[in-house]
Amino acid sequence: MLVAHATWHGGALCLWAERPGPYALSPAVHPFATCDFAGTSYEPLVRTAFRVELTMSLPTAGDHPLPSAELGPEPVPDEPELRPWRVPALVLEAFPAMALLQAAEHSADVVPGTDLRYLRMIADEAVHLTGRGQVLPALVREDGDLVARWRPVIDDPARYRALARAMPAACRAADGGRPAAEVLREALSGLVDTAVRGVVPHPLLVSRRKEPDRLPLAERWVAALTGPSPRVAREPRDDPDDLIAELDAWAAGARRPSGPLRACFRLAEPAPDEEPGDDDSWRVEFALQGTDDPSLYVPAALVWAGEAASIPNAEETLLTGLGRALRLFPDLARALDGPEPAELPLDTAGAFRFLRQAAPMLAAAGFGVLLPQWAGKAKLGMRLTTRDDDPEASSGAAVASGFDMKAMVDFRWDLAIGDDSIDEAELEELARLKTPLVRLRGQWVELDERQLEAALDFLRHPRRGRMTAAEAIRAVIHAGDDTLPLTGVDASGALGDLLSGEADRRLTPMSTPDDLDAELRPYQERGLAWLTFMDGLGLGALLADDMGLGKTISVLSLLVHERENGARPGPTLAILPMSLVGSWQREAARFTPKLRVHVHHGTGRQRGDDLVEAVAGADLVLTTYGTATRDAETLARIGWERVVCDEAQALKNSGTRQARAVRSIPARNRIALTGTPVENHLTELWSIMEFANPGLLGPRAVFRQRFAIPIEREGDERAAQALKRATRPFVLRRLKTDRSIISDLPEKQEIKVYCNLTTEQASLYQATVDDMLDQIAEADEKKRRGLVLATMAKLKQVCNHPAQLLKDGSRLPGRSGKLERLEEICAEVVEQGEKALVFTQYAEFGSMLQPYLAARLERPVLWLHGGTSKQARDDLVQRFQDDTEPAIFLLSLKAAGTGLTLTAANHVVHVDRWWNPAVEDQATDRAFRIGQTRNVQVRKFICVGTMEERVDEMIERKKALADSIVGTGEDWLTELSVAELRDVLRLSPEAVSE
Repeated sequence: MLVAHATWHGGALCLWAERPGPYALSPAVHPFATCDFAGTSYEPLVRTAFRVELTMSLPTAGDHPLPSAELGPEPVPDEPELRPWRVPALVLEAFPAMALLQAAEHSADVVPGTDLRYLRMIADEAVHLTGRGQVLPALVREDGDLVARWRPVIDDPARYRALARAMPAACRAADGGRPAAEVLREALSGLVDTAVRGVVPHPLLVSRRKEPDRLPLAERWVAALTGPSPRVAREPRDDPDDLIAELDAWAAGARRPSGPLRACFRLAEPAPDEEPGDDDSWRVEFALQGTDDPSLYVPAALVWAGEAASIPNAEETLLTGLGRALRLFPDLARALDGPEPAELPLDTAGAFRFLRQAAPMLAAAGFGVLLPQWAGKAKLGMRLTTRDDDPEASSGAAVASGFDMKAMVDFRWDLAIGDDSIDEAELEELARLKTPLVRLRGQWVELDERQLEAALDFLRHPRRGRMTAAEAIRAVIHAGDDTLPLTGVDASGALGDLLSGEADRRLTPMSTPDDLDAELRPYQERGLAWLTFMDGLGLGALLADDMGLGKTISVLSLLVHERENGARPGPTLAILPMSLVGSWQREAARFTPKLRVHVHHGTGRQRGDDLVEAVAGADLVLTTYGTATRDAETLARIGWERVVCDEAQALKNSGTRQARAVRSIPARNRIALTGTPVENHLTELWSIMEFANPGLLGPRAVFRQRFAIPIEREGDERAAQALKRATRPFVLRRLKTDRSIISDLPEKQEIKVYCNLTTEQASLYQATVDDMLDQIAEADEKKRRGLVLATMAKLKQVCNHPAQLLKDGSRLPGRSGKLERLEEICAEVVEQGEKALVFTQYAEFGSMLQPYLAARLERPVLWLHGGTSKQARDDLVQRFQDDTEPAIFLLSLKAAGTGLTLTAANHVVHVDRWWNPAVEDQATDRAFRIGQTRNVQVRKFICVGTMEERVDEMIERKKALADSIVGTGEDWLTELSVAELRDVLRLSPEAVSE
């Protein structure tokens, strides 16, 4: 295995790699370094690269460089230091560099290092900026040459400061400690230049009658902006200084407007009774708009009429804004020729230019832009209609039987605009008009030449015929592109139910199987029908019901149902987190006692032929992710009916050994169970779907470009709808909070409990903050990151209890505000005859709390943590669920946050916070789930006046961005400036109790 690394050096991407191996004799040559990617998945990406040798400053212990974390841990006998090492590297030109960064993924033979992953993120940022038009052309001097470059327009400086702070030191190890911001600026500029040139179809020559070298300098510059070489040919007569200065002044107009008001541009369409061909029937109306309050809207006519007197400098603000906008919207010049400009008349072609070109650039530059409601919505696209052969299947609710993926259906492709189909004659008439905006059946529609060409080409191909259901599904997922998208599907019968995503509601619910010792709820009966339906089609299913809605019993019901109906399927393999093995065993024994269950786990488990023989007599085999990874080769020899992955988010990183091993186990069908199909990134959904239906969503790199990047970075609604359409047939998700799904689940009340620090805690807290701030100002990026994370952990421990930080075994009473409040709550729970779950993320703190609370309450307190064996874990859960006591169950958040059913408790306490709400919610759902009959109170402890309160406030203020902020735990805090850290971590006067 190789670990691929990248650095931006000398204006280019340099690639090198580490490999495991013995130390070299020469201390100056890096012993692990190589630039030989032959035989790896990276080989086709580096064929045009040339080799160089770099001198890089790398962490060193003794006489050898430390290997990166991806190669495994390395004991460090002494404090590591930075020392120069000679490293062979490959230099990639612009386009190969961009291609490599966009394709850099985990594979069986190459793992991207943190530096390569960082530069891949910067490449994504360059593509994002290019797509939004946040780029400007420039003329610069490089090594004595004149060069045409595309430069990024940075409208969020704080974001780019954070990106610079997050840069791994390895990215600039070849530059002698150059500032991260400088390396980021150079890398982003180079990648933006490449991204823009990649979308320009051909070089642009302004005067096509002349040879490029005989053009004026400005035109040679334009040609170089779009040609293969950025170099601008020099002529003796050239005086580039004037052009450079003029371009710099022009680019200054791209800075976002500041102040409470901004210029706004509203596109007004022709009146309905006007003829579509009338010239100058469109208008762009000017106005002032509130920057923070867009509802404040003052038309320019009122400004010039003196009716905006209450707004300071209204006329000056409007004129200044219009003047700045002129650089982005040249047509505006006609309106500015006269006094008091209020609107700009446009013909249809001008209105289309405004929609496609000026409006996006104006909006990106911070101006207000208001467009008609139809803008960007009514698009020319394709629609697929299918009809089953079976008339009964088309007439009523579908059933799960009698339909398979090889069933033939009639299909017809049509062109449509919005909900309206258009025929060939109408399309030819639209093409004949040669106008980019047309009024069709009362609504305006945008059409460009590419769309019309694609539509006319579409009409030349067969559009009617017969195909299998499987081919229809693939057509829906992969049909269409940005030019001619798929805008609708009209399918009947079982196929229509599948493609609509309504199969669970339209399928006839299946009654509870006779051999299931439970009564399924109505939504579970629909879920069983859906699983049976998907299984009958041979399609993998993603059951993404909310935690606690009974995903386990749904799978058990499927196994019982197919056996009741005479089928003799092979065994089902369920791959689970270790914490769930006991739960599945108990539920199978309780609800499906006739199923033969075999557990494949532990040191005494069967292997090889013994395992194959044992599985032959089983209906359900339970194993863990770790065991499945180690025994994948043997498990792959068995003829599995299906593989089920519970808590399938364990597969979210597709390149891990675990995910690859699980995917390598063949089965007739697959089911993924997870309440959180997407925790942080859309590629996690791709990875889970790749397990359930391999290849369905295409290669991961294509998925990122088509869906993940446009949706996550740009909020692309069309991409989001396309992804929803592609995944909807294979995903069933219901929520506990949906009363149409489950109406008898009790309420959940969340309470934030604010605790004060003791004087001792406050003193320790302040000392910890001061110590970090003294060190962090002089620390490099890597050390800074470590300091922040270490300090956060220490401050959390201080907020819990001084003894946790000091680790001195000292007494607990009277030294912690949290402990005092926890004791009060536990005493109230015991007094009321109820039960509580108490979560902490620190095992050492739980070990301190358990004997203390047991002594104070004079009752047993259970304690479950990562070191608890499976048998002991099962015994603890059964004891808590079945007995009147113990009333308090203390749990490690990581070890017990998923998979357990603890509905005997109706109180949940989070003593210390994990700043990912999904993790806390999963833990809470141990009690708030089906089987719970009482209202659940959830308490989250926060130390007032400390970083706990301020981080909680920041998360509340930014709920819309919560996933990206807290999705990686506390790593985002390492990107704050010293001043921002000081503000977050400072101790307020109100923190200390009196």
